[in-house]
Amino acid sequence: MQTPSRSFGPSRLPPLKVEISLSALINLDEIVSCVTGYDPDALRVEKALEVIDGLCRSGMGERPHERVAVRAALGRVLAQDLVSPIDVPSHDNAAMDGYAFDGSVLGGAPTVSLGIHGEAFAGRVFEGECPAGRCVRVMTGAVMPAGCDSVIPQEFTERTGDTIEFLSRAVRPGDNRRRRGEDLTAGRAALRAGRIIRAADLGLAASLGFAELSVHQRVRVAFFSTGDELRSVGEPLETGCVYDSNRYTLYGMLARLGIELIDMGVIPDEPVALERAFRQAAGCADAIVTSGGVSVGEADFIKAMMAKLGDVTFWRIAMRPGRPMAFGRIWSGDRVGEGDSAVLFGLPGNPVAVMVTFYIFVRHGLLTLMGSQAEGIMPLYARAAEEIPKKPGRTEYRRGVTFQDTDGTICVRTTGGQGSGILRSMSDANCLVVLDHDTSLTKLGDLTKVIPFDGLV
Repeated sequence: MQTPSRSFGPSRLPPLKVEISLSALINLDEIVSCVTGYDPDALRVEKALEVIDGLCRSGMGERPHERVAVRAALGRVLAQDLVSPIDVPSHDNAAMDGYAFDGSVLGGAPTVSLGIHGEAFAGRVFEGECPAGRCVRVMTGAVMPAGCDSVIPQEFTERTGDTIEFLSRAVRPGDNRRRRGEDLTAGRAALRAGRIIRAADLGLAASLGFAELSVHQRVRVAFFSTGDELRSVGEPLETGCVYDSNRYTLYGMLARLGIELIDMGVIPDEPVALERAFRQAAGCADAIVTSGGVSVGEADFIKAMMAKLGDVTFWRIAMRPGRPMAFGRIWSGDRVGEGDSAVLFGLPGNPVAVMVTFYIFVRHGLLTLMGSQAEGIMPLYARAAEEIPKKPGRTEYRRGVTFQDTDGTICVRTTGGQGSGILRSMSDANCLVVLDHDTSLTKLGDLTKVIPFDGLV
């Protein structure tokens, strides 16, 4: 297995001082008190997000920038404000095909009649000035002729020879004119640093004349699965073994974030192999994502190894699926604080739990490491098409399907069996149904929170 060395210097996570630990980011007594009456060791989802956000921000440092061609910037994180060098539009112009004229003529008779003085086309400046009581035929985007401040759309006019006629109530003074700087004025930020660049942003940057954009260097993520029972695709499948699907799922979710991927394969449940893999990953990546027993901390050697490698806590989160998870930071050196470091997300082994914990926690942490200022996942609401019972005291994420009812109402139903090993149910779903921590029963017709997969997967 070949993994690239870390050659990008400043982009690696600066080591935190040894005394700064997860316990310094969160009051453990507060964790216990916030879930009293349920599982005293279960951490609420929002508190887990708070801890992840704090550690990822403290370890982000100043990510190095690089300049890339505008087209190559899609999906990258903008490193500096994109300041407009020009007014947009750069001149007053016609917003529609029609006839430009002086709007002061509208105050009289109900019908306006104007002689046509000439034509103005986009990309060419109209020479001279339009006399009072006349108009200029204009095309969309044409510079407004001198002496004109309004445009009557051509479909509202009747033309006879070189004269047009229209109802004065069909237009108001100043209508259908785009003013200089209406969209942007020179010196104003068109896009703010921390924005994940979308297709529309490419067009906006190009409209301002930018051939390149300054973006953060990509975050590097090493990922692997753990488990003696796992086999890679293409290998014989012995009795009691299963194919490793989680690495493929993680690959798909990570790739959508536009990061650099380091696939380290399947690591057996063996202390020396696991320690070697973690050290190697910490030496070449900004973050590590694993799936399997390491997230649960079932074996004593795993907890001991994590204590040796870094500052890692094993969580039981008040959620379903995805209750067990490990989070923290590990180092590549022989002792904590030595060598390079990486943020660790240790996920459960069940396929659905891997996806849910990734979307809720890992995605958030990685976006923070990327320097993104994007807000968290914004849920939508749909009418429950069925009754959904739930135990209070944990947040549940059910696989669901949103659809439009006959009356146009957006509804949601679950996909049936919700076992965390039923990966097919994720393929059948188009959203997650979010049942909040204190909810006990969602009734038929209740407004229900959903997270659409579109944009996530």
